Amino acid sequence: MTGSDRRPLSSRDTGWARAITAWLATTPVTPNQISMASMVAAALAGAGFWAAGSAEGWLRSGLFVAAALFCQLRLLCNLFDGLVAVEGGRQAADGPFWNEFPDRVADILILVGAGLGAAEPALGWAAAGFAVLTAYVRELGRANGLPSDFSGPMAKQHRMALMTAAALAAACAPLWPEAGLAVPLALWAVAIGAGLTALRRAAAQVRGLKGRAGDA
Repeated sequence: MTGSDRRPLSSRDTGWARAITAWLATTPVTPNQISMASMVAAALAGAGFWAAGSAEGWLRSGLFVAAALFCQLRLLCNLFDGLVAVEGGRQAADGPFWNEFPDRVADILILVGAGLGAAEPALGWAAAGFAVLTAYVRELGRANGLPSDFSGPMAKQHRMALMTAAALAAACAPLWPEAGLAVPLALWAVAIGAGLTALRRAAAQVRGLKGRAGDA
């Protein structure tokens, strides 16, 4: 995994991230196992969103808080699989597969779960579909010999930040009833934003390919 193939993350250079990476590198846990764990975290996040849809009162709030925490745990898994692989020198031959595949599964589990909980299953699937499309366009660019394009406005970290914020807002519904709209509004934002992100990346890719042909 080269520098251009890694998502730019400021958290990667923090002291706490390096300390945890150093500790993980001393354990038998592999980067691929951390990647697999991200799917478990995403499944629990999606289940939290879904279950919250049929719960009431503070139980509903607790499920939303759990969903938010598991969304963030998914991101932490995404952070540490790469750190342990690259900085920890634990890269495996099948690492590129496990670096990408769990992310697509995680997006679907979280966004579809949120749509089911909000009684908007079609919206959840639309958000998931556009989220996967953003990654497809990025990987298509790599297959065409261009650097990975991690641009937004709704890249993975943006999607998870928005869904986390929506879950925490929805948890406040017992005190602020309007907060119940937070999850469906977030799904609309993810669907529209991810669609725009895919178009932006596609346009940049076409320009890059034409520019490369012009330089040949």
